[in-house]
Amino acid sequence: MTRAFRRIAFGLAAAAAGLLTGCAALQAVTEAGTAVAVGAGVMTPEQAQSANNAMATAAKAAETLTPEQEYYVGRAVGATLLATYRPANAPPATRYLNTLGQALALVSDLPQTFGGYHFLILDADEVNAFAAPGGLIFVSRGMLRCCRSESALAAVLAHEIGHIQHRHGLASIRKGRITQATVTVLAEAGKTLGGNELKQVADQFQGAVTDIAQTLIVNGYSRQAEREADAAAVAILQRMGYNPAGLVAMLEEMKTRVTQDGPGFGKTHPPPEARIADLRDRIGVPAPIAEPAAMKTRFAAAMRDI
Repeated sequence: MTRAFRRIAFGLAAAAAGLLTGCAALQAVTEAGTAVAVGAGVMTPEQAQSANNAMATAAKAAETLTPEQEYYVGRAVGATLLATYRPANAPPATRYLNTLGQALALVSDLPQTFGGYHFLILDADEVNAFAAPGGLIFVSRGMLRCCRSESALAAVLAHEIGHIQHRHGLASIRKGRITQATVTVLAEAGKTLGGNELKQVADQFQGAVTDIAQTLIVNGYSRQAEREADAAAVAILQRMGYNPAGLVAMLEEMKTRVTQDGPGFGKTHPPPEARIADLRDRIGVPAPIAEPAAMKTRFAAAMRDI
């Protein structure tokens, strides 16, 4: 194993071990378990204390995923998505998407990530968009065709940035996954992982990636997560000077294009009507969208081949 690969592997292992759990609760369970082990004669008091100390150190490190760890998780999720969807060959639209997306990300509550924000068009007719941890955002051709203006497209991107800002992807990882990874951390505390141990952690990492991809592609986020992303989108749009009615307009268009039991957006998101009702409670009656001629021109030029 090369040094570079080992560094990446341990970064992934740390990410897998640190993903989403109640660290205090996990520490309590570990202490209880080692107490039982001491009572049964399986572990000496010194070994139990060493295990508890190792768990405390791991739990403290796991309280917050580092930006680098989040980047590795998101990159793996992105690779999984690209095994299902092919990137679109649309250079003008891709440049436009990244220029607009970068500007929106800068005024979000998470303007910087370890690997930066990146936006990619998927060559798919289904209406959908995905946000992988760390700043990777994927938008299908079908979704772009739902956007009748730059304001509507800005709303789509702001919504996906909201998912990243709230780390909704990481929240979809099954909490049980950390248990096996933690066992490995305890068993190998102070040692260099290798062989089967490294495979166990790698498997846990892959499982976490699968959880996120499954949520993005198949299951969708919770209604609460979608509300939070919409609220973040409204704030981002207002900071950039866009009319948040663009989000309502995009959802109105989706009502005519998406069936709730169909593929893509209809399968993984709450009904547009529900989101529109939530948005109107938040922003009131949306003002008409009035875009400058230059904005309309650049949008039309970028979307010409979509």
